Amino acid sequence: MPEGTHSIPWIIVPRSSTHTRTQVCFMAGQGKVIAIVDDDQTMQKAIERLLAAHGFVTQVFASAEAFLDSRAANVAACLVLDIHLDGMSGIELRRRLNAVRSTLPVIFITAADDEETQDAATLVGCVAYLRKPFSATLLMSEIGKATS
Repeated sequence: MPEGTHSIPWIIVPRSSTHTRTQVCFMAGQGKVIAIVDDDQTMQKAIERLLAAHGFVTQVFASAEAFLDSRAANVAACLVLDIHLDGMSGIELRRRLNAVRSTLPVIFITAADDEETQDAATLVGCVAYLRKPFSATLLMSEIGKATS
């Protein structure tokens, strides 16, 4: 692991001595809602904590079905979506969002990276495709682009 970083399960978080947590919260998320759909509780918690530390409000779902049953698509500024879920896949969830003309930006995340999966994700539409483990900096950068 690079010097000056510490790891949250699946996410590498850089250490920073230039900003306090409060300063970062004020500068980044400013209360925007980010929906997270992942069936791995460790990943959910890691992303949720990272986003909270940057001033985002999170709504976390263990399945695509739970996300669809909520109103999260109407309030979220971005969706961080695992591709391989129990039940409906992340790709299928994106297809369903497309069918109702949702413009919700989607960042796909996956541990099982292959060309076919990446092609499917690109075809249904995503603003980013991240392979686990990914850095916190990369995720925050992609969320920043998606929500600006």
